Amino acid sequence: MPPRLRTSNFPSAVTCPSIRPTSVSQPAQKAREFSQSSCRQVTLRRRNFYAWLNGPGRALKQPIPNSTNYLGAYDKYGNLVRASPGWQVRQKEAQKNATSDVGSEATGTDGDAAPVVGQEADEPDMAARRLEEEAQAAGKKDEDDRLPPETTEDLRPFPLNRFFRSQAVLSEELREAIYQYMVDPVESRSVPGTSSYFGVSNERVGAVLRLKQMEKEWIAQGKTLAIPYSKAVLAMLPTTPHVGDGPNKRPMIHEPINDLIVHPATRQQLFVPVAESRQFTRVDAGKAFDNDLLPADERIPHPEMVNVERDMVNGYGAEERLERAKERMMTRLTAKAEKEDAQKKAEKEALTRVPKRRWDFVVQDISVESVGRNGRDHRGVGWRYGLPHQDRKKGQVKIPTSVEA
Repeated sequence: MPPRLRTSNFPSAVTCPSIRPTSVSQPAQKAREFSQSSCRQVTLRRRNFYAWLNGPGRALKQPIPNSTNYLGAYDKYGNLVRASPGWQVRQKEAQKNATSDVGSEATGTDGDAAPVVGQEADEPDMAARRLEEEAQAAGKKDEDDRLPPETTEDLRPFPLNRFFRSQAVLSEELREAIYQYMVDPVESRSVPGTSSYFGVSNERVGAVLRLKQMEKEWIAQGKTLAIPYSKAVLAMLPTTPHVGDGPNKRPMIHEPINDLIVHPATRQQLFVPVAESRQFTRVDAGKAFDNDLLPADERIPHPEMVNVERDMVNGYGAEERLERAKERMMTRLTAKAEKEDAQKKAEKEALTRVPKRRWDFVVQDISVESVGRNGRDHRGVGWRYGLPHQDRKKGQVKIPTSVEA
């Protein structure tokens, strides 16, 4: 007896005769989809993306030249926040008018070029007044069409992070001006003087000087520079421009140059009891952390500015303040040079040189007491970097046991 077949595997319309077996038609299997959702089905996020791309995001397809063009500068409708209403429309109209003016000038159909006849020809004052009024109207229209400068809200590249602002970088003109100011063959300028003149930190002035020197060497060697890439990057970032020299022109401050660097000795906790009758100054605060730590007025990158402000408060004139600043600068440079020479001389005298035929042996005396009382002095032999402070270690007495008079 032949085995029975389940009727669930066959369609209901197909009958199976018992005389001879026939081929059974299976239902056609549908094509397997690549994902659960069909590619033809437009999801909500995809619709929103294309709506933004064709709507507010269209303004970023052709960005404004010499502007950051961050997302924070536009509203949800794609309008530039800092621009006046209809600014983009006027810009498009100005471009169309510029192209039409070029065509009219080529054909010579300028209406203003027609000769003045009649009463205006006899009265040149009225014609000059009319030209002046037209020039003022054109200038006023140019001021209305001019794009306002960028604000802090325009420097937000990430709209969801309202606390991040893109910092400005040095423009190419300002870098070249700093380099030319430093390498002036007539006057020898120092890094602090250049920093205070341009409003750029000492570290950035040194970096600009090194990079510019390398650029000049590459140009002399005939190497190819990535100038288009540099221009494209600077066009998308906020830059500090270079203000030309002049009696009424002052350089634009790029960054604060008197920021106080945190000294490693001030990273520990101290409890210093002070008598009420004692005046605790910055000098005392520096000595509380370290006997060799200078006060904040002398540790800032430009201590000469403090003296300039003091001279201004004391009533000195501009020329007198300049002369006093130059004298202090020369005195400080002379003292620094003398100190460096004395240090080199002392180091040379501390070495014992034993001459030989092919080379000389140099011997230096080392004392085991150089490590200090706790063995953590940097002048000791075998001192290693990165030793942690003991202020948070268990068993350490954090409160002073004695008070200095």
